[in-house]
Amino acid sequence: MEFHILIKGGTVVDGTGAPPYDADVRVAGGRIIEIGSNLEAARGERVIDATACLVTPGFIETHNHYDGGVWWSPNMEPLPAYGATTSINGNCGFSMAPAPQTEEDRQNVIDIFNFFEDIPEEPMRHIVPWDWRSWSEYKASMQRNVKLPLNFAAFIGHIPLRLTAMGQDAWQRAATQEEIAQMALLLDDALAAGAIGFSSNYLDFDKWDRPLPSQLADDAEFDALLGVLSRYPGATFQVIVDHFMRMTGPDTVERMGRLAKKAGVRMQWAGLPTLKHQQEVGKRSKELHEQFKAEGLDFWTGFHHVSPTSVINFSRSLVFAQNGNPVWQEVINAEGWDAKAAMLNDPVWLQRARKGWDETYSFSFLHDPEALTFKESESGYGPVGITLGAYMKQRGIAHPSDALAEWVFNNGAESVLHKKSWEIDEPVLLELLRDPRSVGNISDAGAHGKMFCGAGDNIGLLTDFVRDRQLLTIEEAVHVMTGKLADFFGLHDRGILKVGKVADVAVFDLSKVEKRPERKIFDVWDGTGGRTYRYTRDPAPMLLTLVNGVPTFDNGEFTGRYPGQFVGPEKEKRVALAAE
Repeated sequence: MEFHILIKGGTVVDGTGAPPYDADVRVAGGRIIEIGSNLEAARGERVIDATACLVTPGFIETHNHYDGGVWWSPNMEPLPAYGATTSINGNCGFSMAPAPQTEEDRQNVIDIFNFFEDIPEEPMRHIVPWDWRSWSEYKASMQRNVKLPLNFAAFIGHIPLRLTAMGQDAWQRAATQEEIAQMALLLDDALAAGAIGFSSNYLDFDKWDRPLPSQLADDAEFDALLGVLSRYPGATFQVIVDHFMRMTGPDTVERMGRLAKKAGVRMQWAGLPTLKHQQEVGKRSKELHEQFKAEGLDFWTGFHHVSPTSVINFSRSLVFAQNGNPVWQEVINAEGWDAKAAMLNDPVWLQRARKGWDETYSFSFLHDPEALTFKESESGYGPVGITLGAYMKQRGIAHPSDALAEWVFNNGAESVLHKKSWEIDEPVLLELLRDPRSVGNISDAGAHGKMFCGAGDNIGLLTDFVRDRQLLTIEEAVHVMTGKLADFFGLHDRGILKVGKVADVAVFDLSKVEKRPERKIFDVWDGTGGRTYRYTRDPAPMLLTLVNGVPTFDNGEFTGRYPGQFVGPEKEKRVALAAE
C-alpha cells in the first residue's frame, strides 16, 4: 500500500550540514513532497506528532556484512530501531558474487565469511541458493528471493573475483593476462548492474595464516581492474589496510594511492588509525592523507567512532589470530568440543600455548590478565564477572594461558571472555569527523553475531558526541551519517531531506534514545535442527523510521514491512554524473 504521512512539529536536520529548523514534512508515494511550516493534514493522511523530536534523513551504514545474514535473518535488527535506512555490504574484499563454480572454491568463500566475519557456515551452505555466477545474477537472485527492511548496496569483492577466475591458484600466485581479462569482464558486469565499486583486502590472513588471495595481485592486475572502474563515474575502489597486525598499512596506502591516481578513480581506504596505540604507525598514513587532499585527489579514509569489538568465544572467533596468537587460535579452529578439550589438557599444547601467549602482539590486552573478564559460562560452572588475573590468584595458577585453558575446559566453547577495548585517540577522531575526505559510521554490523559488532553505534555518536559532551553539533553528526555518505556512494536520490528526494527518514527524541546494551537471543539455525545465539540490542528507540516512505519501525517495534531496495549508482546515473 502507499503511505501518506505528515510529520508535524519536529525540528528538521536535513543532512546537508545546515543548521536545524522547525518544519513539517509531508511524505507520499515514497517521496518527500512538501516541507514547510504549519502544514494542514490532508484527508487520509496519517499525522505523526514529532514535538520535541528531530526529523533527519535515515542513517546510512557504510560498512556492513549482512551479505549472508539477510538470506536467513532478513529483519536486519536492530537497525530499523536505530533509524538506519541503507546498508552498504560487500566490504573487505568479501562478497557473495561472483560465485566460484567448484565446490572447493565456493567453500573458500564460505570459510572466509565464517572465519573473518563470524557468519554461520551451515546457513551459508544450505539456505543461500548460490544460483548465480556473476554479480548481476546475484543481484537478480537477491531481488527474487530476499525481502529487505533497509536499502541494500554492495561492492564486488576482489577475493571471490580471483577465486572465480583462478580457482585455488588464487592463493598462490599473480594472475595471468587471460585470468585478468576474465576478472575485468566480471567486474564490468557488476558495475553495469549497479555495484557501488570494487573492494580489496590487504589486512587479513586466514585461519591457516595464509594471506588472502587479493594480496597476491600484482600491479598489472590492479591496473586492469581499476581501468574498468574508471569507466564508471562515482564508483569506488575500497581497500582494507593493516594498521593493526603486521603494520603494512602505510606501504599499502602509498601503493594503492599511486595505482588509483594513475587510473583516475575514487579510493576509500580503511582507514586512518584512531586508536592511541596506532598513532606511531599512522603518522605516515596521515601524511599521505594530507598529501592526497592537497593534490585534490578523490581519496577518502574510513573510520568508526567506536573502538573495535572485543568479545571472544571459543567456538568461532578470530581475536587470537588477529592479536598474533596462532597457538590459541588452534583451539578455536578445532572441530567439536572433544578436540578442543583434548587440546586444553595436552601438556605439549599447554607449553606451546604459554610461549604463544608471551609472543602475542605487544599492544594486545591479551598480555594483561586484568584486562580480560569472564563474561558468560556455557556450563554454568564459572566463575564469571571476574578478571583472568583474579582467577589466577584464586586458583594459584602462575601463567594466564594455563588459567584460561582451565577455565575454558570447565565452562565450554560457547563461554565468553571480554577483552578491554583499546583507547580512542579522540582528537584524531574529531578531526576525521569533520574532515571533508572521510567516510564514517564503519560499524561491521551484520558480522560477528557472537561478538557483537556495531549495530546501533550510530546512536552512540548522537548521544555521546552531541547530546552528552557537545563535541559536535547535531547538524555535523547527522551530515556525517547521511548526506555526506549518500553523496560519496552516489545515492543522489536520498540522504538529505528535500522535496523530491526519496523518503528515507528517521524521527526521534534525542533526549530519550540510547545505544542499548547487547542482549543474547537464540534464533540462528545451527544446521542440526537447533538454534544458536547472536547478540542484538533493544530499540533505541526511534519514534519512526521510514524506508522509501514505508514505516519499518513504528509504535515502538519493527513493523514487519520490507520496503528496502537494492540501490546503487546504476549505469544511467553514472552517465548523467559524468556529464555533470
